[in-house]
Amino acid sequence: MKNVVITGTSRGIGFELAQLFAKNDFNVLALSRNSNTLEAINHKNITTLPVDLTDEKSLELVSEFVKNNWKQVDILIHNAGTLLNKEFSQTSTEDFINVYQVNVFAVASLTQCLLPFFVENTHTVTISSMGGVQGSMKFAGLAAYSSSKGAVITLSELLAEEYRDQGYKFNVLAIGAVQTEMLAEAFPDYQAPLHPLEMAQYIFDFANTGAKFYNGKVLQVSSTTP
Repeated sequence: MKNVVITGTSRGIGFELAQLFAKNDFNVLALSRNSNTLEAINHKNITTLPVDLTDEKSLELVSEFVKNNWKQVDILIHNAGTLLNKEFSQTSTEDFINVYQVNVFAVASLTQCLLPFFVENTHTVTISSMGGVQGSMKFAGLAAYSSSKGAVITLSELLAEEYRDQGYKFNVLAIGAVQTEMLAEAFPDYQAPLHPLEMAQYIFDFANTGAKFYNGKVLQVSSTTP
């Protein structure tokens, strides 16, 4: 059985992803602050760790688990994210830092934490946003969010180059709007065209096969440039 680590699994896309991998005979390490929803599923292939990805002590728990139980990570999916919809003139430095801590710094820190357990063709998939893609349509109120999603795209491209000789693969899926709880909280009146399970299925397929065809790439997963 292969081993996959997924962040942001308490709800939305991550919640569906954890179940998809488990049902397809993967060992799943599901990371989120709230592990209650997946614990209720009680799938034998899912291990939940309630962790704060912005806290180094929490990340040590992840490293210890992999070291003591798996020894290697085959797939890492950075799905956790935070979305802030706030007028730029009212967005404080603290607001920017809070968004970047989850959307960028935690991605870097968790990757560093798990690097010792990567093997050739380990595939790291970072879930970004169309809002972070240069040239895509941008929306007022998303200065912190969209800029953080642009930053994590560049980070993934750099890691693909830095670890090319080791055979580690890093790719980004820049997704469009999905009807998640996070989106509803930021944009209560907006109805997205896709549901979490639909996007989770696409991410599952890409995480399994994408490393054969791509490295250091950003794939735009949207029928529009939202």
